[in-house]
Amino acid sequence: MSPERRLGAIVLAAYSPDPELFSVQLRSLQAQTVRDWECIISVDGERAPVAALVAELTNADERFRVIGDDSRRGFYLNFEHGLRAVAEDAAWIALCDQDDRWDQDKLERLLPHLDDVSLISGQARLVQHPSGTVTGVTDRQDHGAVLTMLSNQFTGSLCLFDREILDDALPFPRVSTRVATHDHWLAVVAGAHRGTRIVDDVVQDYVQHDANVFGDPSRLEKTGIAASVRNVLGLAERYEGSRSPRALARMTFWTYVGWRQIMFDTLQARRSSIAPGMDALFGAGRRWGALNRLLQSAQRDGDVPRRFVLEYRASWLAGALSGGRRAAARMAAQSSD
Repeated sequence: MSPERRLGAIVLAAYSPDPELFSVQLRSLQAQTVRDWECIISVDGERAPVAALVAELTNADERFRVIGDDSRRGFYLNFEHGLRAVAEDAAWIALCDQDDRWDQDKLERLLPHLDDVSLISGQARLVQHPSGTVTGVTDRQDHGAVLTMLSNQFTGSLCLFDREILDDALPFPRVSTRVATHDHWLAVVAGAHRGTRIVDDVVQDYVQHDANVFGDPSRLEKTGIAASVRNVLGLAERYEGSRSPRALARMTFWTYVGWRQIMFDTLQARRSSIAPGMDALFGAGRRWGALNRLLQSAQRDGDVPRRFVLEYRASWLAGALSGGRRAAARMAAQSSD
């Protein structure tokens, strides 16, 4: 796709942005060598202060449009809200965080890949705030549709995708707890279209600070089982209402197996061309033997760490104990209505 050929959209999810970081990000968008786009800033919470800040920081650049109704949606549904506002004639969409910084040729370098695939991602420098120290570079790897469903390598702020995938991606699947991520879902949908690609081009700064929703996912490999237990206990108390055995089982199920079942079942209801064998791995018809073989090969090939494999197996068991398969099937059906 020629970068200059068609209108695009940049969807930026904003929540109480830090003025300093927000200014750097917005100005990096204005500096893009590809200029034919609209930036939709979807505000989670009070819209007016963000709209005033955008007008000030961009010198009232008409390409920036701020939307929102003062309600709180959370980051997942806020990105969905922004994607729903994308113009019908937009050919491509880029996702954007409020506190990073794009290289001025990011769009120019990534857009041509959409001639071949439905979603493209680059790499990023990891930059600490406020020191500005560069601590490394991301090393995302695309291992195909099956492994993307299993373990997401796509970070939303690094991705551009073809607008055509929105026909299957919207509305986003709903889950009962905070386990859903917009970038994982969009990468799964793109994999069922013309596929995905990750290139080695470093195209932006990925700013790391205490307010990051997730931060760099490579940190998962550097933490142990004790951290996993603390994480599940905290999530169960916050999103399931207690630390009871049943609440812990539900939370453990939704975090891995349940979320993937909802993605698969939702996509299957919307699109028939899904990689063969996916249902036996992730859908309501999943089978332990097929999944276990996948987990073993993924760990052996270095695609997932040992901790991930242990947690995924625990998630399967938790679903069996808590009736998770049926619950996920019901939620997927509701998402597809």
